[in-house]
Amino acid sequence: MYVEGLADLFELIMYHEFKPANEKEQHLANIMDKATNRYLPVFEKVLKDHGQDFLVGNKLSKADVSLLENILWLEELKPDALAKFPVLQSFKARMCSMPNIKKFLQPGSQKKAIIQEKDIPSVMAIFH
Repeated sequence: MYVEGLADLFELIMYHEFKPANEKEQHLANIMDKATNRYLPVFEKVLKDHGQDFLVGNKLSKADVSLLENILWLEELKPDALAKFPVLQSFKARMCSMPNIKKFLQPGSQKKAIIQEKDIPSVMAIFH
């Protein structure tokens, strides 16, 4: 359930790069509105109420990785996206300090932008 909800948020984020320039500002406002009023409050509450470091049980799961991924993408769009969510800030810090995740997030790692600028025309040609 958590992963599916996060997939919905990720879809909003992913489409942002494909919006026409004149729609990007409004689309970003929509993403941030939904993120801060619908999605992030739920995960803030789940983590707080669960009393564990992770969303499900007491060990890392796909849900945690999905949440971290969405947080990182949101912060790329708006660096202060977590400003009102202290539990999610702590979650992000814990996740990013895990050795393999920390290594992956280092400059020069395999982590790539959500979409490479050079690929946008090809993707647009397929879907339009």
